[in-house]
Amino acid sequence: MKFPRRQFLHLAAGAAALPAMSRIARAQAYPTRPVRIIVPFPAGGGVDIAARLVGQWLSERLARPFVVENRVGAGGNIGTEAVVKAPPDGYTLLQVATPNGLNAALYPNLNFDFVRDIVPVIGVMRTSYVMVVHPSVPAATIPDFIAYAKANPGKINMASAGNGTPHHIFGELFKMMAGIDLTHIPYRGGAPATTDLLGGQVQVIFSPLQESIEYIKAGKLRALAVTTATRLNVLPDVPTVGDFLQGFEASGWQGIGAPRNTPDETIDKLNREINAGLGDPKIIARVTELGGTVLGGAPTAFGTVVSDDIEKWKKVVKFANIKPD
Repeated sequence: MKFPRRQFLHLAAGAAALPAMSRIARAQAYPTRPVRIIVPFPAGGGVDIAARLVGQWLSERLARPFVVENRVGAGGNIGTEAVVKAPPDGYTLLQVATPNGLNAALYPNLNFDFVRDIVPVIGVMRTSYVMVVHPSVPAATIPDFIAYAKANPGKINMASAGNGTPHHIFGELFKMMAGIDLTHIPYRGGAPATTDLLGGQVQVIFSPLQESIEYIKAGKLRALAVTTATRLNVLPDVPTVGDFLQGFEASGWQGIGAPRNTPDETIDKLNREINAGLGDPKIIARVTELGGTVLGGAPTAFGTVVSDDIEKWKKVVKFANIKPD
């Protein structure tokens, strides 16, 4: 049986269009079952709260459960590796945050390559840190503190949530740019570090805003500066570190990632839906309460944020000779 040329070309074109139509159909149908958002950090922290905020929004928008699962350990590497090894079908996502980038700078022999194996979906928020001191420290400004530190080299204890954490590495950047010597005291988490700062056992910490803002407001800790490039609405009278050390900027970030080879159509749908959520006044208000600012935008924009940050912290890690525990 012979087909007329026109009919043959029509059939051929239709066959070629089938894969594209199939991809579009899958994207429109997604998700058809519950989706896991793996948080590689403990429940109740800022990363966990942001993941649950995104998960609730997506659950309501897409009429399928987006369930947050905490897989902690190894500074976030255990949960991250679980997502790397998950099927790239859009049903296992990763709540990524600054420690993921720091780990990429700190650990040369991980079982995965974070930049290669986790593809960006969307940046959710920038998070703010604040340099706070115990009230006994005779410094009300960054220049005061630097002068005090230079007069007492090695005698001021700088607490952190652990070796290689943002608290630590942000502090090392400050030490490097200010030309001062502080003694690093690592703790197992931000809460015990803050407790000892309140007790005066340590003198300074670079703290996520949500961990210290209530103590700042109560006068139990003194905020010298925020680490972001601009002042914060919640602490309008507190300057930035960059006001005194030109070029200093150290902020956290959070977002959503997925296993490499996750379909572009799925990533685009997630990006579009989360962008809609980040424009919602209630979510913007909650992000602000967490000491952050909304990011949003295209997956490539978030990818640039992550890769630029990794390159920045690699330099600090090398300069300060920071080794993972």
